Amino acid sequence: MRTDRDAMEYDVVIVGGGPSGLTTAIRLKQLAAETGRELSVCLLEKGSEIGAHILSGAVIEPRALAELFPDWQERGAPLNTPAGEDRLLFLTETGSFKLPTPPQMHNHGNYIVSLGNFCRWLGEQAEALGVEIYPGFAAAEVLYHEDGSVKGVATGDMGIGKDGQQTHNYQPGMELHARQTVFAEGCRGSLTRELWEKFDLRDGADPQTYGLGIKELWEIDPAKHEPGLIVHSVGWPLASDTYGGAFLYHLEDNLVSVGFVVGLDYKNPWLSPYEEFQRFKTHPAIRGFFDGGRRISYGARALSEGGYQSVPRLTFPGGLLVGDTAGFLNVPKIKGTHMAMKSGMVAAESLFVHLWEEGVTGEVAAYGEAVRKTWLWDELYQVRNIRPAFKWGLWGALAYGALDTYLFRGKAPWTLSHHADHEQLGAKTAYARIDYPKPDGKLTFDRLSSVFLSATNHEENQRSHLRLKDDAVPISVNYAKFGAPETRYCPAGVYEILGEDEGAPRLQINAQNCLHCKTCDIKDPTQNIVWTVPEGGGGPNYPNM
Repeated sequence: MRTDRDAMEYDVVIVGGGPSGLTTAIRLKQLAAETGRELSVCLLEKGSEIGAHILSGAVIEPRALAELFPDWQERGAPLNTPAGEDRLLFLTETGSFKLPTPPQMHNHGNYIVSLGNFCRWLGEQAEALGVEIYPGFAAAEVLYHEDGSVKGVATGDMGIGKDGQQTHNYQPGMELHARQTVFAEGCRGSLTRELWEKFDLRDGADPQTYGLGIKELWEIDPAKHEPGLIVHSVGWPLASDTYGGAFLYHLEDNLVSVGFVVGLDYKNPWLSPYEEFQRFKTHPAIRGFFDGGRRISYGARALSEGGYQSVPRLTFPGGLLVGDTAGFLNVPKIKGTHMAMKSGMVAAESLFVHLWEEGVTGEVAAYGEAVRKTWLWDELYQVRNIRPAFKWGLWGALAYGALDTYLFRGKAPWTLSHHADHEQLGAKTAYARIDYPKPDGKLTFDRLSSVFLSATNHEENQRSHLRLKDDAVPISVNYAKFGAPETRYCPAGVYEILGEDEGAPRLQINAQNCLHCKTCDIKDPTQNIVWTVPEGGGGPNYPNM
C-alpha cells in the first residue's frame, strides 16, 4: 500500500482513448442523461492528446457510429471520403494481376478516414457529455481490493531517473478508484496482459495471434490522386509461407495512406517487416502513385488477428475488456473500428444496468453474454477460419477462403486453431539472409528518418520502459540462435547489437525511439522483453494518421 498518492473516486474509469474507450464513455453518459442519473466517468489516455497514438489504415464501416450517433453527419464527424473503387492485386516481382474482390472486402458505403482525427472528434463528443478526459496520463498499475477484485488504476510516477531514483521533478502518480474499470488499451495492453494472468482470462481461448502494421502518409501529385480509391495487394515481396499484404487508400486533399501488414507468426528470423514495406513501394504497379509526391508521416502498430477463437473472457471482478485489447477485429474485412465501438456500446449498456439497476459491484457477467448476441459476434464467427487457414501458405489459404466464403458461407462445421507467434521463429542457420536494398531517400527510407516523421519523443532521463526479464538472454539465446531478430522486427530501430567487431556483442535498447507498437512484447522468442508504459505523454504524436 502506498500512502504518497492522492486518490480520486469515480463510478467508471476507462483506460485508453481509442474508439472503444471513447464509445464506452459516450454511451454511459448518454444513458445517464436519458434516465436522469448522475454518473461520473473518467478516461485516461497515455498519448499527449486523444488520437496521438492511434494508427490504422483506415477504412471505417459506419454501422456502429450510426448506432451511437444517428446524426453523426450533422455533428461533423470527419468521414469525408466515401469509399470508391475496390482493387485487389496479386503482385509478382515484376508484374501484377487483379483478383476477384471477396465480399468481406467490398467497401461500398464505407469511408476512408484518419482514425486519429476521428478519435479527436469522439473525444470532443465525450467531453461535451461530461466525460473527464486526461491525456498524457499513462495507467501504469492495476489496483486491487483486499478480496482481489479490481479497485482501479494508478498513473505512473513522473520524474524517476534512469538510475531508478527520484529527480527534482519527481511527482507521484495518482490513484483512480472506480466501481468498475474498463480496459480499452488496444492491442496487447500492458495492464490487460496482467489481468489475463491474474484472472485466467485466456483459459479455453486460443493464443492471440498478431500482425504488425506499418504505415506512411503521402501527399501525391494531384494528377495521380483518385479520392476513394482502395487498393489491396498480396504476394510480393513476401514469400508464400508468410501472411501479409498491403494497402493504398486515397483520402481527400491529395493524401494517400500506404501501409503493409506482416503476420507476426512468420518463421524466417532474417525477415524485416519494415524493409519488406519499403520494397513493396518499389513495385512497378505501386511506385507510380508516389512519383512527384512527398512523405509526411510514419507510424507502426500491432493488431490482434486471432478473432473468434482468441477472444478471452471479457469480465472479471471489478472490470472488463473492450475493443482491440479483447481482440475484436475482422481480419478478412481489414476493419476493427466498428467492432471496437460496438463492444464499447454493449459494455456501457451492461455496466449501466449493473451499477444502477442492480446496484452491485463484482463482475459484469452480462456483458460477455450480451456481446455474443450482437452482429459483432456473428461477424467474428463467420470469418473465424480465414486467418488460421494461412498455415497452408498463401495459395492454400486463398483456396480455402473461397470455399469458406462461397460454399460454407462462414458456417463450416469446424473451427481452425491459432498458435503463439513467439514460438514460430526458426533458427538463423535454417534460413538464408535477406539482402535488402539501401534506401534511396525518395521512395524508400531508413528507419531513423521514419521515426523522425512520427514525432516520437520520450523524456530522456527516465528508466527504460522496455524491460528485460534476464539481461543475458538477448545474446545467449536471441543472438546466438536467431541472429538478434529484435533488430529487424522492430520498425523503429529501438534494438541494436553493438560490439560484434570486437567479438563482444551486446544489446543496446534505444527506448526513446519506441513507437509503442508492442511488436517486441509479442514476437520475442523467449518472451524476455516486457513492454511497460513510459512517462505519460511519451511516444509518437501522429497527425492525420
